[in-house]
Amino acid sequence: MKSLNLILRWIALSAALLAAVATVNQTMASPKEACVMQMSEDWAIDGDLPTHALLLSLQGLVNRQGPQLYFEYQPSWPWKITKPLREFYESRHGFTFTELKTPKEALARFSKSAKGYVVWDKSARTSLIVAFTIAGLEDVVVVSEELIPLVEQYGLKQVVDLRGTFTGMPDHQIYQIAMDRYWDRCSRDVVIWMGGVHGNRMEPGMADWGIYRKAFFTDLSNNPADPEELALTNRIYTEQNPQSFVMGWHSYGKDTEGQQTSLVSSYGLRMEGLNSLPNLSFNNQVPFTEDFTFKNNHHVAPDEILIPEDKVYVALVQTDSIGIGAWTKPGRGSIPYAWQVSMSWVDVAPASLQFFYEGALPNDYFIAGLTGPSYMYPKPIPAEAFPVLMTEAKRQMKILDLRVMESMDYSEGNRHVGNTELTKEVGDRYYENFPDVIGFINGYGSARTFDLRDDRPLISYDYYLGLTRPTDEAIADLEELISLNKKRPYFMLVHVRESKSIEKTVEIINGVSEPIEVVPLDVFLKMAASKKTYRTRYQQPDDPIVRNPY
Repeated sequence: MKSLNLILRWIALSAALLAAVATVNQTMASPKEACVMQMSEDWAIDGDLPTHALLLSLQGLVNRQGPQLYFEYQPSWPWKITKPLREFYESRHGFTFTELKTPKEALARFSKSAKGYVVWDKSARTSLIVAFTIAGLEDVVVVSEELIPLVEQYGLKQVVDLRGTFTGMPDHQIYQIAMDRYWDRCSRDVVIWMGGVHGNRMEPGMADWGIYRKAFFTDLSNNPADPEELALTNRIYTEQNPQSFVMGWHSYGKDTEGQQTSLVSSYGLRMEGLNSLPNLSFNNQVPFTEDFTFKNNHHVAPDEILIPEDKVYVALVQTDSIGIGAWTKPGRGSIPYAWQVSMSWVDVAPASLQFFYEGALPNDYFIAGLTGPSYMYPKPIPAEAFPVLMTEAKRQMKILDLRVMESMDYSEGNRHVGNTELTKEVGDRYYENFPDVIGFINGYGSARTFDLRDDRPLISYDYYLGLTRPTDEAIADLEELISLNKKRPYFMLVHVRESKSIEKTVEIINGVSEPIEVVPLDVFLKMAASKKTYRTRYQQPDDPIVRNPY
């Protein structure tokens, strides 16, 4: 009965999503004129952060009337696609962008979208996060004290003043006050974790989206070492709608990625990062062009049989979302490469996925992940929520023309300690819920989970190619793996860190002395299905469990 209720709730949420998409299409029928601004590289509290916060809050309000304000970020920003994506909107979607140079120009054009302003306290960093919540609920822009004269020039009046409100308070007290005042009015479909960098900096790229959606903002800890904050974190997750989004990222100063994603997954919620993900209030409203359909670069038919030779086969995969990786760097297309797609973008940022698919080269191959319809860990997902979530993942995969599902689990370790294995029960769930995939891959660092059922393999990574690993040491690592795995064919699955350039990866592959063949991932899986030289294995009772101490 509980599973039925979850399914019915998900159907209702899907209906609401379809209504929102219809509204988007109506919006896009109007002329496609928008403005673009350049963000600086300074995100310090005593630098340009106050100005950026003002502009991001304005963006969230302005774009409620349609996609009107877009920001381009500098090369140091995690997401590398803001300029190429803007150019794609021009060339493929017919947008015309007018560049705004200063906050004054932005306010002169858009100040009527705001009903006033909220003042945050630069001596209490968390007050800015609370101010973002207020901005969405009260339709106001966010300012620090020195920006008050600027916004008042455009007729905006003070609505809330947080100066002095939180002086000397720990975060759990601040967020308790914020929840008492604002939580009941906030969205239950989206909550924003404005974490990431800590201290004197903040990178609130997702602030526009949270304001646009009237979401609650926080950077509460997911760490058991912080019981007061954790209690509020659990309350938020408990009171969110089933299968709803936790968007943003954990605070680097409080907890770990593994701790947050494990906890989010245990509630059956969906993690979507990073806190720095920009322009969602704009990207969400740009649909696919009418002539577009998703077409992946498949190299084999679903029922095709490939017989491997007695040699070493390598498949290369990048999993940390295409937009923060090597997609825009030189070398793409020179070697077979698999890219994990952020599948929820099919609804959250549709034209962004069109940008990647239309820009794909023959050697680019897209796969589903991580774990399900969003970033989750499979072991903590409640059994009754698993099929509901994976039904959504299958919907996304069908639209996106994906045939490979990738899982990752850091709930009981990471690539340094503990284990990243799947249990037999989790393996059973994947095979049962995804009857049409040609195979599964698992891990982030290396893992030891392998299986083969119905000619569909489950292969874990043998190697993690880190960003800073010296070329000669990476070559030596691969050669050692090849010498240790003497049975042929040997199927070596390699995870390439998202910012590792393809040119550098090619240099490493070419440096390996023993002949190896790099093949597309779907070819790799089909060959692994034909000749099983790996041993079936799942998590064992004596595998260590370490719940992400760092």
